Amino acid sequence: MEAGRQVYRPRSWAVTFALAAVLSGCQSKGSVTEALDPATIAAPTGQDGVAGAGPAQATQSLGTGSTKITMLLPLSAPGTAGQNGRKMLDGAKLAMTDIGNGLLTLTVEDTKGDNAQAGKLALQALTTGTKVVIGPTELPAAQHIATLSGSKRPPVLALADNFAGGAGVYAVRLSEADSAAAGAAGIAAKGGKKFVLFVAGGSNASTVEKRVANSLSIYGATLAVTVPYSAGDGAAKAVDEMASLVDTPDAVIIASGDASPSSILAALKSKGIAGKATSVVGTSRWLEHPMEPSFEGAYIATLDPGETGPIADRFRTTYNYPADVNVAYAYDMVALTAGIASAVGPDGFSKQVLENPSGFRGSTGLFRFRADGSSQRSMPFYRIEKGALKLVAKSTSGF
Repeated sequence: MEAGRQVYRPRSWAVTFALAAVLSGCQSKGSVTEALDPATIAAPTGQDGVAGAGPAQATQSLGTGSTKITMLLPLSAPGTAGQNGRKMLDGAKLAMTDIGNGLLTLTVEDTKGDNAQAGKLALQALTTGTKVVIGPTELPAAQHIATLSGSKRPPVLALADNFAGGAGVYAVRLSEADSAAAGAAGIAAKGGKKFVLFVAGGSNASTVEKRVANSLSIYGATLAVTVPYSAGDGAAKAVDEMASLVDTPDAVIIASGDASPSSILAALKSKGIAGKATSVVGTSRWLEHPMEPSFEGAYIATLDPGETGPIADRFRTTYNYPADVNVAYAYDMVALTAGIASAVGPDGFSKQVLENPSGFRGSTGLFRFRADGSSQRSMPFYRIEKGALKLVAKSTSGF
């Protein structure tokens, strides 16, 4: 049992994604809905397939349940996007076998990795009786959907990378803001009190700042100053500004956005700021770049790309390749919708249900959705040593 959180373990797997917000009399404040209970999941039978085998069918229908769900995936997209889309399809199939087949009719549409096609399919799904849309993975399409008005619009569980979320359009994937907040919490939990945030300028900067500040407040720590910066010469100016405002912070957090953090790290090193007295906290987006020597010693909170909890062994047995976070995200969202359909019915996908503050536990760990569409997650806490991630703590979170 996690400190401060009561783990709720219903006997039937079909109810393991059911919500405390709905069953308010059954759980205490701060409890967690258990999404995956390995002891109650039967091994799947009769499935085969490999994600890398080639483009999937344009439209597939899975399950026979009364709750209609639409999933938008880049099944025939070229390169990595298509590979990840086909992995997600396999994750969805496994979730349907485990829980969804009798509860959901899951229609899987191929976006082809095209933003316009993804947007078109999403609009069709939102206006043709589907109860939930899972996807798209294309960021511009997800951002466009978030701008649409309509109180009766079905909820969207968007699978796009770096999507901030919007009202009724929930960001499923780990965000930089969540990674930064969890990393800050990991240092604050060890006694750090005074923090500085360097954040790449842009529309996401204020979100990162707010999430980090909220995370630190849980531990009685403070965000002494936030310094927006731009790559290149802007990094050196940002470090000079910080040095004039704060003396020896316990940690500096660097949310570098699309760019490598190397420029800000070099500027910190030139001033002798990063070292034994001041920890450096990065984000999951650092890992989109080659691991450079300047990353050494930094802390990062991020999901383990190879750790998919209780579905890992069964997925490998069924599909003959290891599950990754793409598989896990898809599995969790299909399992979530099936659990809600089981516990509440086809019309149970309300804001109260989806934004249950107690959260859910899936193969990617503990997560919850917020009213602004963002998500919060617990995740492992690492330190970069010799160019690799070394586990420091199994779980940290910014909430």
